[in-house]
Amino acid sequence: MNKDRPGLFIEGHIKAIKQEQVGQQSFDLLVIGGGSGGLACAKEAAQLGKKVAVADYVEPSPQGTRWGLGGTCVNVGCIPKKLMHQAALLGDMVKDAHHYGWEVVQPVQHNWKKMAEAVQNHVKSLNWGHRVQLQDRKVKYFNVKASFVNEHTIQGVDKGGKATLLSADHIVIATGGRPRYPTQIKGALEYGITSDDIFWLKESPGKTWNLGGQMTQVECAGFLTGIGLDTTVMMRSIPLRGFDQQMSSLVTEHMESHGTRFLKGCVPSLIQKLPTGQLQVTWEDHASGKEDTGTFDTVLWAIGRVPETRNLGLEKAGVNVNPENQKIVVDAQETTSVPHIFAIGDVAEGRPELTPTAIKAGKLLAQRLFGKSSALMDYSNVPTTVFTPLEYGCVGLSEEEAVALHGQEHVEVYHAYYKPLEFVVTDRDASQCYIKMVCLREPPQLVLGLHFLGPNAGEVTQGFALGIKCGASYAQVMQTVGIHPTCTEEVGSPDTWVQCQKVETPPCTQLTDHHTLPLYRFVEPGCLNGQPEVLVP
Repeated sequence: MNKDRPGLFIEGHIKAIKQEQVGQQSFDLLVIGGGSGGLACAKEAAQLGKKVAVADYVEPSPQGTRWGLGGTCVNVGCIPKKLMHQAALLGDMVKDAHHYGWEVVQPVQHNWKKMAEAVQNHVKSLNWGHRVQLQDRKVKYFNVKASFVNEHTIQGVDKGGKATLLSADHIVIATGGRPRYPTQIKGALEYGITSDDIFWLKESPGKTWNLGGQMTQVECAGFLTGIGLDTTVMMRSIPLRGFDQQMSSLVTEHMESHGTRFLKGCVPSLIQKLPTGQLQVTWEDHASGKEDTGTFDTVLWAIGRVPETRNLGLEKAGVNVNPENQKIVVDAQETTSVPHIFAIGDVAEGRPELTPTAIKAGKLLAQRLFGKSSALMDYSNVPTTVFTPLEYGCVGLSEEEAVALHGQEHVEVYHAYYKPLEFVVTDRDASQCYIKMVCLREPPQLVLGLHFLGPNAGEVTQGFALGIKCGASYAQVMQTVGIHPTCTEEVGSPDTWVQCQKVETPPCTQLTDHHTLPLYRFVEPGCLNGQPEVLVP
């Protein structure tokens, strides 16, 4: 301090404070995370006339993969996955083409590099589209890594290390999650890839070994097998945990019959790189206690996801997380433990890890904050589809969930096997094409869940989701006139369905006007443990 001129020091100190405040930009709403939910929330708030900012930054994967604005769905999830799934389906169609008169020289070879380039170019166009949409709505975009300074302020650090302070009246956390690595397995981080990498590979992954039986893993295994790659899936326990287990079994049965190899009850212990450049995987079969090895070109991990919360500095803002999974605890209004801080999407505790729910939750949140709305997100009866070679779509409760919630004596299950017309000319195997409707037993038999395994399952399920959301009963579904000839019409056909009950009557044959359906029934009511018995072949 200049003792002769103390006023000069005070004046300079005040000037420095003012300069710091000028450098700190303020907004009505600040969204941390540029994925589907965060972008939807930001754009909706901007439409309502608010000053909005989005802070988004993607840490490269351990293998160095990076991508642009749009989050998991756009870059390393739904979009590239569906396109590669489509590539695999086209391969099957090419094989079927000669049955319909197309003279196609077999075998047809798949070019991974060409497919990957087309998929990646589309993703990049979506990245650019999101940037343009933010600009059009006057949403300020910051490509920075955000962390809380206090409950109203975050510090954003760009790739060059430059820091920016951003403050807002309301803050929404929508940072999503990233794939989990089994770090206890030696070599997992060095040599394995995840869904963060598979869609951005320039060259074919070749012979691929996959660990995990969840949605992402079986979908990746499905399209890898479909484009002609040798694919193995190793599961410690059951496939598609959280989905209806009878349907899940049919999904993996179909995949096995079409070339995907499943190793169940096995746990890997070591990944080594061989002099040839290939990877040797060592695992233990828990049933036999024996150790085994295999050689592969690519190791793909899909053992769940970790929420992106650890580096946000949530403790500085007073935001509570579940200590077991690090997800942010929220209430029905998406509010965290701090009244003006919210969390939506995969990062929030108890929310489905699905893009459409994050988008809708984000829009509704913005409308509540700035549009005088009181509408809450309804997370019940959310439809989804697993894009395996034979797609599995579902909405509502699984059979296990229905029985746990209502009791087995109050649940009625209707089910049917069917053969799509498209499969007839090519004589495709339809033994896993299956529909299940889970209802309350008491009239009018409210539909609790619908499960569909077959072609275009997502399109089928989306339509019936509206009816189930509106409280459709079994009788109302049966009164719905179907579109002929489609797979969807089987859902509303009284001639299709069979109740799951003990067989006490002679077998009979069900006929529709375009194919014959066998009758299947289960000895145990509820079908949880029973196996289908073909009454009419």
